[in-house]
Amino acid sequence: MESSSEDVARAGDGGGVAAEPTAGVRERAAVVATAPASLSPSRAGDFMQCPLLYRFRVIDRLPEKPSPAATKGTLVHAVLERLFDAPAAERTAAGAKSLIPGQWDRLRESRPEVVELFADDPEGERLAGWLSEAERLVERWFTLEDPTRLEPAERELFVEAELDSGLRLRGIIDRVDVAPTGEVRIVDYKTGKAPRPEYAESALFQMKFYALVVWRLKNVVPRRLQLVYLGSGDVLTYDPVLADLERVERKLLALWEAIRLATETGEWRPRPTKLCGWCDHQAHCPEFGGTPPPYPLPVQGEPPVRAAESEGGEQGRMGPD
Repeated sequence: MESSSEDVARAGDGGGVAAEPTAGVRERAAVVATAPASLSPSRAGDFMQCPLLYRFRVIDRLPEKPSPAATKGTLVHAVLERLFDAPAAERTAAGAKSLIPGQWDRLRESRPEVVELFADDPEGERLAGWLSEAERLVERWFTLEDPTRLEPAERELFVEAELDSGLRLRGIIDRVDVAPTGEVRIVDYKTGKAPRPEYAESALFQMKFYALVVWRLKNVVPRRLQLVYLGSGDVLTYDPVLADLERVERKLLALWEAIRLATETGEWRPRPTKLCGWCDHQAHCPEFGGTPPPYPLPVQGEPPVRAAESEGGEQGRMGPD
């Protein structure tokens, strides 16, 4: 399972933290648990995959260890974001690869727990191989898109919109391109391989989520959604229509109602799949003989739980209105 920028940010609706608690993590542990207040693509995916996983990440906020694959994805995302700081003519594969050491240093400073990934690599051989894999992913991107012909309107854009129902949707979009004619393209980088055709719809869920938020913010239906798979060298595109976004909104409202009910009752059921093998929370999962932590929120019949405040500030903007 790979990580997106949004997973790393964990903005507002909860998420995993480093295996070894930092000062910030210890401070959060002392805060009274609060009910979910917003929904992101990753957390929506968690609930659909396994409601208990959603609880562990959003309500219990159990620690999770960094993984080489997810951390590599974070590094590659940072490089592709920073590349556009350079003038178009200087956006070369060699230039992009030269950004990797500096971005790795920045990542280690902002998330010291990633150093643990190579704690047993005193000679640096595994680290060197890992960085080479990141270089190959960055190089492959240049075979899929030409950055000298792109001038993104936004990079790593935090967006947040509130639906008529009161549900807040939020996330981080890797790149937003706006044509001179005003047409919007939403682009997301994936460091894994493209899914088989039968799983394409699931992969597009995240992009339709973002398109819904953009529509709610700007009253514009994005012209194109584009997933760039660096692991396999594939580009998946989809041109949404308003009916697509309306269907996604109905799905999210139903999903949020299920989350609300589980929050009130404390009934978070595990849903075993082949992905369980990668889960950090087996020790707390009944499917593996574990016991979840005591439920930290009141259940039905007890005083209501105060909703968590947004950490994101203003809604995301895409240039001047």
